[in-house]
This record gives sequence, structure tokens and C-alpha cells, in this order.
Amino acid sequence: MDFELTAEQREIKALAREFADAEIAPNASDWDREHRFPRELYPKLAELGLMGVCIPEELGGAGADFLSYILVLEELSRADAGVGVTVAVHTSAVTLPILTFGTDEQRSRFVPPLARGELIGAFALTETEAGSDAGSLRTTASRDGDGWRISGTKQFISTAEYAGTFLFFARTDPDTPGACGVSAFILDADHVRVTGAEEKLGLNSSVTNSIAVEDAFVDGDRMLHDEGKGFTVAMATLDGGRIGIAAQALGIAQAAFDAARAYALERKQFGQRIADFQAIQWKLADMATEIDAARMLVYRAAWLKQEGKPHTEEGAKAKLFASETARRQTAEAIQVFGGYGYTKEFPVERYYRDAKITEIYEGTSEIQRLVIARSVLGLRRQALAQG
Repeated sequence: MDFELTAEQREIKALAREFADAEIAPNASDWDREHRFPRELYPKLAELGLMGVCIPEELGGAGADFLSYILVLEELSRADAGVGVTVAVHTSAVTLPILTFGTDEQRSRFVPPLARGELIGAFALTETEAGSDAGSLRTTASRDGDGWRISGTKQFISTAEYAGTFLFFARTDPDTPGACGVSAFILDADHVRVTGAEEKLGLNSSVTNSIAVEDAFVDGDRMLHDEGKGFTVAMATLDGGRIGIAAQALGIAQAAFDAARAYALERKQFGQRIADFQAIQWKLADMATEIDAARMLVYRAAWLKQEGKPHTEEGAKAKLFASETARRQTAEAIQVFGGYGYTKEFPVERYYRDAKITEIYEGTSEIQRLVIARSVLGLRRQALAQG
């Protein structure tokens, strides 16, 4: 067993941390208050190769491994989880599926603009009545000559308002219920109309939209993978995407711990630092232990994926534990800060709000437990996922 990062992984992690500390962290509170998507940030990330960390160099990416990408997400999310999720969806849920399932022509056509950050990607699976039960989606795609006519609506779509490429799921066989009649398509922004934006508890530097596709025509070469195999694409995408969300949760938890530790060493009550009180020491000890445990689960899942090994169970475990750790430890950070933690003077209340969504999207904690249970019991995996 080797727990040491490679020289390249350490370099990429340091690059992401330096950028996050200089360009993201100082602005994160303002972006949160203003509910502002920092559009100007993403070309800067692209210049450093951080919009395509694990994409091959010949396709416009940085050519690093999947664990390096997870390290980047952790560092970006430590500064601002809204930035972290935008990069995560862009990479895990759009660029990598095209790289994995696309034809040579699709890869050469669609991947480089995404990897270079010229376009931002959005993943469009969830509908009003198709969340965890994604197999019940109603969006339709019907044949029209050599192409397809697509119509339907989606909701809770991250970054749709600013996206240029959509990985979009529609039912191509209306007579086949459930997952088997679903196919995946690559759409452009011109095919999609943004119909609304959600006001959210957290992640206010990211955007979450409702969208509509209204009788849009796409050529046959816009179908990703085979007809009726869209759910294969979606499930494989979520398997990897969950590791990215776990890394996001890990970054949030680490930020909360760092803030709580620094405050405990500075704040004085009853004539001494609160870090000298056993009650605070035990809180910080528990926080540090759980965060380290989450990190091991996340890195293990990332390593399995990059090695091409099965990682469905391990990714679900990483997301389940890291997301619940983030929710618990951000609450504990507020407790360390006391009344100040409940104000916007300090960032821990933002970490608390941002952490909650990691237990919901890309598969709720309840869905993760189902995935894990079916794996450990040897049961057939059901097509359940949060888009």
C-alpha cells in the first residue's frame, strides 16, 4: 500500500490550491451574497488546464490522471464549493462521458472545446417526476429522417444558463418503460431554452436551472453510445461523478475544520484560548478524524476508477461518508465559533449551507445506501440515480 501522492499529483494539487487561495477564496463570500456566477473565473482555470485535468493532451486536456482531478476538485471546493461543482459537472458529467462513450468523430469534435474551457458542459437528466427514479423520464426523441426530434423539460440542471454543450437524456422508445427506452444525446446551447433559475440554500456562486427543448432537430451523429443505451451512459457517469461530489464535500469539510481550528487558537474565554478547553479539543479531534477517513475513501475510489477497476460500491461509500461528514463537521465548526458562527462575518455558515446539497445530488444518501447494499448483498443493481 502506497499512500504517497506522485510528484505530478502534488504539483497539480499545489497549483489548484494556489489559484484557489488567490482567485477564489477572497471573493467567495461576495459571490455568495450576490448570488453571482463568476463567469470570468473559468477562462483563468482553463489557462491552467484545470477545466480538463484528466483529459488527454491530444484532446485539449492536461493529460493528468483521475486522482489529480479529484485533488483539484477538493482544493477548489475548499475555497468555494459552487466553483467546485461547476468544474465537477463540466468534467465528470459531460466531458468524460463523451470521451468514454463517444465515437472518434464525437471525441475529436466535442471534447477539445470542453477540455480547453471554451465551452462549459451541463448534464440534463433530472425531470419534475424523474429524480432518483430517473428511468421514469418523459422527454422524448423521435426519428426524423437521419436525425431526431427532441422535446421535453428538465429541472435542477447545473450551469445550464452558461453551458455550451449538454449531455441530454430522452426516451427514444416510448413503448419500452423504464431505463431500456432511454438514449443519450449531445446538444448545443442553441437547442436549449433556459426557463428558470432556482433560489437555493447554498452554492450561490453556481447556477441551477430549469430548461426546455422544444421540437429541436439534431443529426443522428448527436446520439452518444447506442440507441436505448442512455442509461448505461448515465449510470457510468454517476459512478464517476459521485467521486467528484465526494471530493467537493471533502473540500467543504476541510475548509470548515481549518476555520474552526484557527478560531479556537485565537478566541479567548475565561482567560484562555478556547483551544485549551477539552470540549473544543475533542470536537476538533473528531472533525480531523472523520475528514481523514473520508479522504481515504475518496482517494481509494478515485484510484480504482483511474485503474479501470470496478468502483460503483466504493464511489457510493465515498460520497455517502464524505457528504455526511461535511454536513456534520460544518455544523460542528459553527458550534466552535458560537454566536459568530451563525453570522455572515465568518464563512462557516456558508460552508454549512453548501454542505447539505452533497447529500442530495448525484444520488441522495438513501440511494447511495441502496447501491452499497445491493453490492454487498450481491443483488442486481437497479437503475436508480439522482441526476
